[in-house]
Amino acid sequence: MNPQLVVSDVCKRYGQVTILEDVDLSVEAGEVVALTGENGAGKTTLMRICAGLLRPDQGTVRVGGGIGYCPQTPGLFDLLTADEHLVMFGRGAGLGRTEALERGHAILEEFGYPVGGRIVTHQLSGGTRQKLNLALALLTDPSILLLDEPYQGFDRGTYVNFWDHCHRWRQEGKSVIVVTHMLAELGRVDRVVELPAHPSRARLRATA
Repeated sequence: MNPQLVVSDVCKRYGQVTILEDVDLSVEAGEVVALTGENGAGKTTLMRICAGLLRPDQGTVRVGGGIGYCPQTPGLFDLLTADEHLVMFGRGAGLGRTEALERGHAILEEFGYPVGGRIVTHQLSGGTRQKLNLALALLTDPSILLLDEPYQGFDRGTYVNFWDHCHRWRQEGKSVIVVTHMLAELGRVDRVVELPAHPSRARLRATA
């Protein structure tokens, strides 16, 4: 089986600090990979590079399908409702209003989101905002999912539901990368990839 996501020799630096150095990673179709590492190891940076939101200083990323990216911090607009988010993100992906709402509502219902109403997102709880954040990543049914601690603020039932969905996505042949610190859940994934903190970052902390 050919990998759907291939990261080769990726490096990223900010000034004198190296965040990522010579990172290699490949994810097959139908594989769930947990990305772990201490704070500052570059997990979020790597996810943003894979999503095409950040340019690496060196290396390449090859993708074999559509990407759905769920950032750790919800990328929502405070004064828009859930439906307005679905329509706007759907239009950006080429979906019509009706299709975007139908798809979005189905996903939100799966995660227990209160569909409907005119509540704007800044009035929602953190966990509810994160459900919408995840739904936007799933809206176009992408074959590659980049999920950066997507369960932040979820209650226990929704948290378990998320990992059950990971199993379903695997069965559907999707490539899934989940940034996680939840070591108890690592038995639910196919492979664990740990990013070590680069020595220059460690030296920066030691001298701060």
